[in-house]
Formats: sequence, structure tokens, C-alpha cells
Amino acid sequence: MTSEPPKTILCITSYEKGQDFICECKQQGYHVILLIPPALEQANWPRESIDEVFQMPDLSIVEDVINGVSYLARTRIIDRIVALDDYDVWVAAALREHLRIPGMGDTTVRYFRDKLAMRLKAQEHGIPVPDFVHVLNYDKIRAYMERVPPPWVLKPRFEASTIGITKINAPDEFWSRVETLGDRQSRFLLERYIPGDVCHVDSLVVGSRVIFEEAHQYGRPPLDVFHEGGIANTRTLPRKSAEARALKKLNRELLKAFGMVRGVTHTEFIKAREDGHIYFLETAARVGGANIAEMVEGATGINLWREWARIETAPDDAAYKLPEHQQNYGGVLVTLARQEYPDTSAYTDPEIYWRLNKRHHVGFVVAAKDPERVQFLLDEYTRRFADDFHASLPPFEVRPPSGEH
Repeated sequence: MTSEPPKTILCITSYEKGQDFICECKQQGYHVILLIPPALEQANWPRESIDEVFQMPDLSIVEDVINGVSYLARTRIIDRIVALDDYDVWVAAALREHLRIPGMGDTTVRYFRDKLAMRLKAQEHGIPVPDFVHVLNYDKIRAYMERVPPPWVLKPRFEASTIGITKINAPDEFWSRVETLGDRQSRFLLERYIPGDVCHVDSLVVGSRVIFEEAHQYGRPPLDVFHEGGIANTRTLPRKSAEARALKKLNRELLKAFGMVRGVTHTEFIKAREDGHIYFLETAARVGGANIAEMVEGATGINLWREWARIETAPDDAAYKLPEHQQNYGGVLVTLARQEYPDTSAYTDPEIYWRLNKRHHVGFVVAAKDPERVQFLLDEYTRRFADDFHASLPPFEVRPPSGEH
């Protein structure tokens, strides 16, 4: 009697990430195929957990990827397709649709990649969003600018995180900027700039139900760090706080409205300084960047990458069980460093859970039972990092070439 061949999962990524996801898929008995751009050929992949590696020059060219993967499928039965990076979510959905493989398809993926679709869908379900207008009809834009006072932010609909976002202070500045966009104008939206605290909720979803969620708050809004430089940090919010409960409630409403069935999500909100209201900013069907996964693991023991892999490879939703987890608090801070390989040996606090090992970067995850201790360490290390390591570079306005980050 012959045993059945292992199921196959195709992992697509334009950036070096998701090693724990890959390892867990292999641990679950899957045949793992990795599809990457050539720039990632020598990246630090867990080679022992990867059965096959294929390269394509540009993973953003959907038709080429469909043709390439369809060629692979002549001799392989692909059971699951997963995008490890935000930029690849769209092409993964197109592949699922084309090959008729279960998972998020073209319609749902819009709500996790297109900032305009996100806002319209959230509005439809009564979830507060900053006042916005599609950069499409000029009369509507003029009416919007008369009604909503500046400053505004001009946002690309399909970029990840804060890439390409520009703060606009006057109508003339907006029209001048839009003129440079040419035919790309309709790929942007204009939104009211809201000063406040940016928060994020990181979740695991199974059977259309949020089964794990942690609410966090950035030390400074990512847009400010991106454009002005500085040290990025975020931390777990006190779980019993009104703010954490409100964020989790909105996050659950949002993911239900957007049709999230299974996987991992990273959703950002802003708590306005002016009125204290919480507004939805954006969501993504991926693990949060900037070492948020390591922070969540330090606080709870839950590795988002591994649990996402277990969800994807489970035979059905009922087969997945979330592990027991801790209720500690975590924080992470990361910055560019002047030194090629920064020496952090002078930092000896026992709460340091994880240290970033990356050229010209320095970063820690701290974890403790007391959220105030986490906040103290983040404040202290932010000050010390500024003196010991910090460097800055000007922001880039568009997506970097495939494979570079």
C-alpha cells in the first residue's frame, strides 16, 4: 500500500522574510516551493525546509507569474499558494483564481491591498475613516478641498505601509503634485491628515473568526518616522484598557466586513488627538513588518509566522488549535545604525528578548509582565540608541526594485 504524496505549498515573496513560515510548512509535511526574484537567490533561506526554488525577474507582472506557475503546475499539484509579503498578495490571489486553488481571491484581496477599496468598504459598514476623496474627478476634488481644510495626505492606493505618502498643505501644492503623476493619478487618494497616536492590531483568523489578537501603539506615527527619521518603536497596549478593547472591537468588525476567512492580518488605526475618536487607516493580509512578529512572540509566546503556516496547512478550520499563550507585554525599537555591525553588548537588561542582527541596523524586542517596565525600557533605549547608533537616510517615494528593501 503506497502512502499519499505530500501536499504542495507555493510561497511567493519579493523580500527576504517568512523563514519561520517556511520551516513550519515543512514541519507539517508539505512540499515547499519558493518563488523569488533573482536578487534574493543568496538570501538567508532555511534551505533544509525548501524543496524547490524558482526565480522570476519581476513578481509584480501578474501575467508572467501566471504563465510561469502554470508551467510548473504541469508536473506538480499545487494545493496552497501564500504571499509572504504585502506586494505579492495581489499576484497570489490572481494565481488562486486562475488555478482554482482555495484561498483569498481577486475580490477580497482588494480590501487588503487597495486603500481606496478599504475605505469605501469600511464606510459602508459604519467603521470611521478619515475624510477622503479619490483622485479622479477634478470637480469632486475641488469640492472636497473646500469642505475639508488642509493639511491632507496624498496616498498611493497600492503601496505598502507609508511608502509614497506625501503631506499636502495647500491646493496649489496638490495640483502641482498631481500634474507630475500623469495617467497614474487615479491610483491615488487624498485624505484628511489627522494628528494622533497610530495603533495596530495583529490577528490570527480561522473560520472567519478572530482567534488571537494583540493591540499595540507606535511611539511615533510611522509616517513621521518615514519622512523625518528617528527611532521606530511600538508596544503592547494594556489589555484591559478602554483603548485596547475599542481597537480589538473595531478590528473584528472590519475583518468580518472585509470577508477575511483565515490567515494573519495587520490593521492600523489612528486615535485622533483632537476628538479622541479612533479611525481606520489600512489593513493587510500579512504579518506586520518592523519585527512586530518578534515582539508578539516575546509578549505571548505566539509566533505569528508559524501559526499562520499551521492555519494554512491544516486540513480544515476545525483541525487548527491555537496554543496556550502568555499574557506578558512586549515592545520593539529599530533604527538605522552608523556602524556596519553595531555592538550592543553594553545593553544587559534581562528583559531583552531578541536582538536584531542586520547590517547597519540595531533593534531590540523587550518583554516583561509589567507594561510600564516595557515603556520605561523603550524610552531609555530610544535615548541611548540616538547617542550610540542612530543614522538616517532620505525616504524613497516609490516601491524599490524587486528584491530590495
